[in-house]
Amino acid sequence: MNYKDALQHNIFNVISEAAQELNVDSYVIGGFVRDHILQRGAAKDIDVVAVGSGIELAKKVAELLPENPKVQIFKTYGTAMLRHDDIEIEFVGARKESYNEDSRNPVVENGTLEDDQNRRDFTINALALNLSKAHYGNLLDPFDGIKDLDQKIIRTPLDPDITYSDDPLRMMRAIRFATQLNFNIETQSLNAIAKNKDRIKIITKERIVTELNKILSSDVPSIGFLLLEKTGLLDHIMPELLALKGVEEVEGQKHKDNFYHTLEVVDNIAKTTDNLWLRWAALLHDIGKAPTKKFSKKVGWTFHGHEFEGSKMVYRLFKRLKMPLNDKMKFVQKMVLMSSRPIVLSQDIVTDSAVRRLVFDAGDYVEDLMTLCEADITTKNPKRFKKYHNNFKVVRQKIVEVEERDHIRNFQPPVSGEDIMKTFSIKPSKEIGIIKETIKEAILEGEIPNEREAALELMRKKGLALGLTIEE
Repeated sequence: MNYKDALQHNIFNVISEAAQELNVDSYVIGGFVRDHILQRGAAKDIDVVAVGSGIELAKKVAELLPENPKVQIFKTYGTAMLRHDDIEIEFVGARKESYNEDSRNPVVENGTLEDDQNRRDFTINALALNLSKAHYGNLLDPFDGIKDLDQKIIRTPLDPDITYSDDPLRMMRAIRFATQLNFNIETQSLNAIAKNKDRIKIITKERIVTELNKILSSDVPSIGFLLLEKTGLLDHIMPELLALKGVEEVEGQKHKDNFYHTLEVVDNIAKTTDNLWLRWAALLHDIGKAPTKKFSKKVGWTFHGHEFEGSKMVYRLFKRLKMPLNDKMKFVQKMVLMSSRPIVLSQDIVTDSAVRRLVFDAGDYVEDLMTLCEADITTKNPKRFKKYHNNFKVVRQKIVEVEERDHIRNFQPPVSGEDIMKTFSIKPSKEIGIIKETIKEAILEGEIPNEREAALELMRKKGLALGLTIEE
């Protein structure tokens, strides 16, 4: 079968010419070929295999390109990479691999194209297009990858038990591809993942998180998390999430299964935002419910303080998974901590002061918080669903009105500590904090407008009440 139409970009002709000059066979392989056949849009990454030195081929390609791009060489892995027209091309020599038990880094030796295709993770990633002049665009498909693409199946070229045991990261990749492409993992392969789940321990946290991020960034992230749970991998990676699974019943009273609810929320939010960290917040918004779950005869099941507990758990989870402990983590913490606030607001009469407090506490993230809370509506009752969404519309409108009038977002006190010290001729003291807090509370409660004159008047009043003297 000929796929010359996949090779329209000039870079393929240049690679073909360079390979001919070096007298080596070259092939484009893997994701580029797969995505072309699936019509997933133009790829920005191309993998090229040379039956010979991939590094030498990369150097020759760079020579033939008019801009003579810089070649990055990774001697340890025997690979080289260059950029051309916003495309990243990686070159590697065809190789065969053997593994030892405590590492996913193989012992590598030179091999044939067949050896190289054998070492690929999945049949759909072993597809190769010939770049030689005589057979340009011919497809090499030794494992029926085209058939698997057609039937939407993730399958390993060789025995899946060996494939996953050798490189356990492939288990995460199988689940990630199943999620991104909406494919099924072949039964034998799925069983092999469950069997080898403990091997995930030899994979670095950073690589695991890269795959988790890709699962979370997909259109329907729940596909991946259900597979992680089904195979037993989730217990190794995120036991906090797994702890939400199950329904308990005491004296005829049940609570909902917070694991499946969480996955619904993640799928909901995936429809409305590409913000990865907001998706992480959706995934973790209820993790505090497992440790705070209690039952009492009076009120039934409660999860008091689960938002506070959950926000603390976010830090521990990020730290364990070696995720960034910076503003991204703080954003997720804030979303988890505040995740119930708009929900409570939407159930009551929406007062200006409550909205002012919400905007004050959420700051620039109030829109993200509202998006998260709307995604949290998973009721199957159409009347309730409509009612909750209408209530949130009211809250959103109120936020706009209050913000236009009171400018609470990123609140800066209209009166400074220096103003207070100068007015009462005092040095730094607890009274300054008390006066500033009084002014802030009065503005949030709507007792005074967020304006300097009104704040100065209240400052003087409160200062006198605290026994301070105004200097004339």
